[in-house]
Amino acid sequence: MDAAVNRPTRPHSLDSVRRLSTQGCSENTLKFICEFKPGDEDQDISMGCEPISVTLPAQCSVYQLRLRICMEAQEQNCHPDPFAILDPEKYSLLYARGGDWYEAYDDCQVIRTLDIPWSRNDPHCLSAHIIVKPPVAVDPEENEKQQQCLTYLIGHDLEKEASDRLGELTFTRRKLASARKQELKKRDDKLYATEPWVTHTALPEELQEWQNRDFPVTFHYISRISFSIKAELNTTPELLLKVFERVMNDRGLKYDSPDSLVLKVAGREEFLTGDYALNDFLWVRQCLKTNQELHLCVVPVSQLPSEAVKFVDWPLVDGFSGQFSSHNDLSLKGKDLDDIFMISLWDCNRNFRVKLLGFDIPQLPSKCPQSVYVEASILHGNKVLSSVSSIPKPFSDEVLWNEWLDFDVLLRDLPRGAKLGLTINESPSDMSAATRDQRQALSKEAKVSSPSTNKTIDLLKGRGKVLYFVNLLLIDHRSVLSQGPYTLHMWSHPGLDDEAITYQADKLSTATNPDIADSMAISFLLDRYSFPVVVPNTFTNSECSDSRERETHESHVPPPLPIKRYSLPANTLTDDVTLKSPTTAINTKKPCLRRFREESVRYASSLPQYLRNVDWMNRNSVEDVHWLLGYWQPEELDVTVALELLSMDFADEFVRRLAVKRLESLSNDDVLKYLLQLVQILKVEPYHDSFLARYLIQRALRSKRIGHFFFWYVRSEVAGCPYFRQRMAVILEAYLLGCGQAMLDSFTQQVQAVEALQEVAVIIKNLYPDKTNLDSTTPLRLQELLRDSNLPNEFLLPFDPRIKCGRILLDKCKVMASKKKPLWLEFSPMPSPTSATPVGIIFKEGDDLRQDMLVIQALVLMDSIWKEKSLDLNLVPYGCISTGHNIGMIEIVRNATTIAAVQRSQGGATGAFKNNALFEWLKSKCPLQEIHFKNVERFVNSCAGYCVATYVLGIGDRHNDNIMITEDGNLFHIDFGHILGNRKHFLGVKRERAPFVLTPDFLYVMGRVDGRNSLYFQHFRDTCTEAYLSLRSHSRLLVTLFSLMLLTGIPELSAAEDMRYLRVALQEEQNEADAREHFLQQISECEKLGWTVQANFWIHMMGGIK
Repeated sequence: MDAAVNRPTRPHSLDSVRRLSTQGCSENTLKFICEFKPGDEDQDISMGCEPISVTLPAQCSVYQLRLRICMEAQEQNCHPDPFAILDPEKYSLLYARGGDWYEAYDDCQVIRTLDIPWSRNDPHCLSAHIIVKPPVAVDPEENEKQQQCLTYLIGHDLEKEASDRLGELTFTRRKLASARKQELKKRDDKLYATEPWVTHTALPEELQEWQNRDFPVTFHYISRISFSIKAELNTTPELLLKVFERVMNDRGLKYDSPDSLVLKVAGREEFLTGDYALNDFLWVRQCLKTNQELHLCVVPVSQLPSEAVKFVDWPLVDGFSGQFSSHNDLSLKGKDLDDIFMISLWDCNRNFRVKLLGFDIPQLPSKCPQSVYVEASILHGNKVLSSVSSIPKPFSDEVLWNEWLDFDVLLRDLPRGAKLGLTINESPSDMSAATRDQRQALSKEAKVSSPSTNKTIDLLKGRGKVLYFVNLLLIDHRSVLSQGPYTLHMWSHPGLDDEAITYQADKLSTATNPDIADSMAISFLLDRYSFPVVVPNTFTNSECSDSRERETHESHVPPPLPIKRYSLPANTLTDDVTLKSPTTAINTKKPCLRRFREESVRYASSLPQYLRNVDWMNRNSVEDVHWLLGYWQPEELDVTVALELLSMDFADEFVRRLAVKRLESLSNDDVLKYLLQLVQILKVEPYHDSFLARYLIQRALRSKRIGHFFFWYVRSEVAGCPYFRQRMAVILEAYLLGCGQAMLDSFTQQVQAVEALQEVAVIIKNLYPDKTNLDSTTPLRLQELLRDSNLPNEFLLPFDPRIKCGRILLDKCKVMASKKKPLWLEFSPMPSPTSATPVGIIFKEGDDLRQDMLVIQALVLMDSIWKEKSLDLNLVPYGCISTGHNIGMIEIVRNATTIAAVQRSQGGATGAFKNNALFEWLKSKCPLQEIHFKNVERFVNSCAGYCVATYVLGIGDRHNDNIMITEDGNLFHIDFGHILGNRKHFLGVKRERAPFVLTPDFLYVMGRVDGRNSLYFQHFRDTCTEAYLSLRSHSRLLVTLFSLMLLTGIPELSAAEDMRYLRVALQEEQNEADAREHFLQQISECEKLGWTVQANFWIHMMGGIK
């Protein structure tokens, strides 16, 4: 093996391929019947002969197959240019499977792993039929138009980066096409276009009275007829359409067939479809809550926007591209040199090493360190498995080392997904030679990621400030070991105030700096071998012998080669992967397996902790873990555990696959609950193409609701996260190629609106950079800019695709008087039989809204937890979405005002100390006593909900301008700039001392005056404790969701220690009685400190402190 190191790679000769092809046929020999087909542009060229057949050993590569076809074509003189067959850009090798054509895309792929229908027509070997033809010609003009559309929607041009055919970008684009096509085959365009927005929670108590009443429903049909009926709440859309049919027949009016009609909410992009009762639809519940009629448009399906996929897609590639034979097949033992095509990584018994050549930088930074050293690390996920440092050298624009950095790690032990991390660190000026020797010794001890080793690594990393970083995949996306020389352009390590910071990007990202002209470049050399070194599949043919057969569509066609059942293809999430115990045969394990399955349910919650302690550098341990996971039933995992297994702590492919399989059974509503985190988790995946990426693309293609938010969540990362820009862009492209024309048109309008508004917002900020109090010309200037902007005539709201905006209402728009100069914008609603309110949004430029999105997501989750307990606390999770880097939109909540405005109306700034101010304001909005009591009850419930939520989430900066109340008594909080206990300070003093906002004026509304008890206050206490205890039972989910958002790099969520606040707030280690008492103490504390909150309110109103 060692003799193969650092020898030049040589191709196989034609003689060696000819000799291999004449070996005797056996079960390890494959025969290909090859038919030549002309390309679209060569229809008049005759290939001139019958199909040819070639025979090869099963462990040969696709390139050897090409070579043999070339030889046969030349010998039989049946192809005009046989040597062109060797060029995959000129000729594709295609085979048919399941009605589709697949290309053998990767020339290094072992032919036995091709996912091709094999035949036993030949008694001596398996055979298959393939087509050799030029790639499908694409109209250049149409292709350029398509690419321009994709580039505009993605916000990044992937074509500029797609050069290498086998590079990760192009390889991923081709492989994701199969996941897309698989989903599109199953998609029903009507169901896709008319997906309803429903809820599965019980009808709230305040709406229970409707159960015994009929609900008014008005139908509208193509401006021909309108009529109203009374319907029970358990009526289904199908029954409503039958009523419509009967009325139309009674009146003798023509209409489309009921099967081709759908019910659409008037003035909204919302449908009533499916086998749901009326009270399950979200819009119906909103109508019940606001006591308004339901207006439905009866729409022919033919009038809905087309969901057809018009983009030209790539041909499908073999699903097992990047898979290789078993270790036994690849083993060097007993083979002649001419029999070797590639080397198994497990035969590489040498230590891994890197030859550091040096670095150069075009322009020195303004602040240069005196000396620097390079640290090389082997990374797995975010874990440092081993680390070695160079000697320090004086820093200059070019520094040369030319030294080997040796790791105490065998190449054979490198796990798939392992990365080589390189950092340039500032060398402490007082670092002595003895200290450097100690560093080297400590580094070599850091071989596995045990807790003690991690501490060692932390000490090592603290030695010098990281200046630059870059990572290289040691096992690439095709399972091939990286070899030879590299020059990588490095990233400047972001400072704490750098807006582009992403949590642990220096360990997770494998992107290089695209700014080649001005970035630091580091050069190094990896050991080079005479052949590709690949990660083998787990099993040999003999180990697969019990599972050779599988069903096929035709009885005479035998199953594909058995090695396939035991590989881990990324093109499907449903293939069973059978794993063996590395020590004992599977059939002797049946009693143990039975017990294991029983126990796995019991201990599933401990699986993450168990996997954290696995030594991923020990191949035997890893095989044991893979065997265990192969028998674990995904449905036995709790969703929280599955999400935890997708965190940055777990880079192993089998672990992540199990977690994704658990997510497959989630409903669309549940996917939307966790989608924000799932998009962030894509950063953890070692490769662009992953089980999670495919899962998200397929769920987005299955549901327009998921697809809409998936688009904006991913696009925001493309704009704001350079370390993962290419990954996010290629995944977004994979979705857009299949989302359908209606979605593409809608996204185009939305992106156009966002870009137009961003341009206006930037101009306004530049015109008024330091002013808080805007002058009288500001509204006119804003109107002028909006009038001249490129706003579309209509567009769906990015934060709520059920609402469509029309033309902008210039006279209602204004610039808000705060530091970032947000724009208050109003648009005309879509035509509706009812008098619709204008659509209002706040457009912000300069703020990262992902933190607000996280808090609102947590509020939605809390609301669902409480509603499962029949606890409706009237939360208002208003719309909020980041549409790019530090830009986004926020929904305007109608008929609501700030507590500050209420207090000003009741006595100016001193209204902050007027205990009855809020009570009097509520009373003025509703003179009828019966309704006033309902409003007070709504206030008590909503106040309880937000007290618990803001306490658990540690939401700070709670002044009276970011607490609002509606005219019907619904209290809610806005602007979540400070979370997890991060509170504002003023002149070095902590401004907020109370656990949450419960001021004397709030208590006054509840009848809690001068410490006297009241029924409302007792109800408030009981509601708070019930809500708090409900959240405690879901504390692991809340902590997991927040920890996954560490990947955003949000300043107040930037370290694992930030999770400690949540655990303490939820009293995880206390019993229920102690936890109840804990929250009651927080309420008492708020009562005592109420005057301090009032003082803060007054200071805020007097000084305008934001």
